[in-house]
Amino acid sequence: MNPAYSFIIITHNEAQHLPRLLDSVGGLDAPVFILDSCSDDDTVAIAKKAGATVLQHAFENHPKQWDFALKNFDIKTPWIICLDADQVVTPELKEKLANFRDQDYQGVNGIYFNRKNFFKGSWIKHGGYYPFYLLKMIRFGVGYSDLNENMDHRFIVPDKTEVWKDGHILEENLKENHISFWIAKHNRYSDLLAQEEVERMQKTRQQTLKPSIFGSPDERTAWLKQLWWQLPRYVRPMLYFTYRMIFQLGILDGRTGVIFHFLQGFWFRLIVDVKIDEILRNGQQGRAATTGHISPVKFIFRFLALFLIFYYFNILFFGITNPGKHYYPFLANHLNYIRGLRWLLLSISAQVLNWFGFSAIHNGTELLVAGKGAIVLVYSCLGLGLMSFFAAFVIAYPTKTKQKVIFLVTGILAIQLLNILRFVLLALFWNKNSSRIVDHHTVFNIILYIIIMASLYFWVKQGDNHLNKHAQNQPVNL
Repeated sequence: MNPAYSFIIITHNEAQHLPRLLDSVGGLDAPVFILDSCSDDDTVAIAKKAGATVLQHAFENHPKQWDFALKNFDIKTPWIICLDADQVVTPELKEKLANFRDQDYQGVNGIYFNRKNFFKGSWIKHGGYYPFYLLKMIRFGVGYSDLNENMDHRFIVPDKTEVWKDGHILEENLKENHISFWIAKHNRYSDLLAQEEVERMQKTRQQTLKPSIFGSPDERTAWLKQLWWQLPRYVRPMLYFTYRMIFQLGILDGRTGVIFHFLQGFWFRLIVDVKIDEILRNGQQGRAATTGHISPVKFIFRFLALFLIFYYFNILFFGITNPGKHYYPFLANHLNYIRGLRWLLLSISAQVLNWFGFSAIHNGTELLVAGKGAIVLVYSCLGLGLMSFFAAFVIAYPTKTKQKVIFLVTGILAIQLLNILRFVLLALFWNKNSSRIVDHHTVFNIILYIIIMASLYFWVKQGDNHLNKHAQNQPVNL
């Protein structure tokens, strides 16, 4: 037997996964301990046939199950490796474990493994899912399960840890190939997570780890969770999904990956927010505990409907006011707000350039600067998509009309002022003959969407703060 470490695995109806995991750690000569939560398939028989020590304990949540495992198995090794049944040890990690010696890690109490997560057979490589470090190897008697987490379990060790970046575990729950299983599982998880967040709101549950953006992987997670709890409910799922898809490149994970990011990053988080409000209402918080006075689902659908109406109306109007099969001369000549917006933006841009000593004119389509050349303002330059997104959110969000009007007008003016700044800079410095991987439209849109989402966050948070303060001072029936 390997004297350095033992494996602990928790199971529930894992006959499909357990042989795969046991085979991946075969040959390491390490003791295997399995804590089963009353499986009714062949899980226990498979475990015993493999020579594992088996205990059974009714499941309440993952942190408590791991706490029971750490306290009730007769572990003789200085280290333990804690795995879920749907995980697999890769050959490179197995080699590192085969060469592991306790004396080489004196002063180290925990080792992070790098996880690759799979969904419906596809590796989820982007969207913040890789690299992803899990504290899986801990000193026995030193590390413990964090009971201050209700669902998102983790182990905690004091002092020094190490990260094995090339030591991978693969995680793929084959049961989730049936989407009904995934939805049912995450519906249960959302109950646990909603209750946990309400308890944190009431100051009855605290974080064990010290949050630190520059600390260990788990300390960074704790820091991000604190940020998450400050975000307005119903807004944060949309912000998080957008962040994962665009800034963490989740869109590159393909069709299956996009489905996963939507389900895990948006749908699941939205359900949690809905359940938080249900708990608060049941605790007689009423409307004061919510972020507004309409159903969150209605808000999401209202926002999406308005965005699509605004966005495609602009495209339609642009089409019928330009010569072609469906051209409407009256609209083009008398009600053409798109042409009017372009003329206004060009006029202001030319005036700004003239103020700075350049000689600039425009003809309603092009901005010409003496000695610099010209830029052409096409439809995509006008920021109509950005304004559609911003206006749809503000109009759909449940708050006072006066606040909406002020914020809407201010925001649209800010968008177009930044647009004018872009035109001025392009007129002076843009070399249209140079080759670029990303054009200026994409860069501008990314920057503007960041600014818009940040401004929406602070606008919603300002109106939400006094409601949350009221909820924090009230008892909640859980």
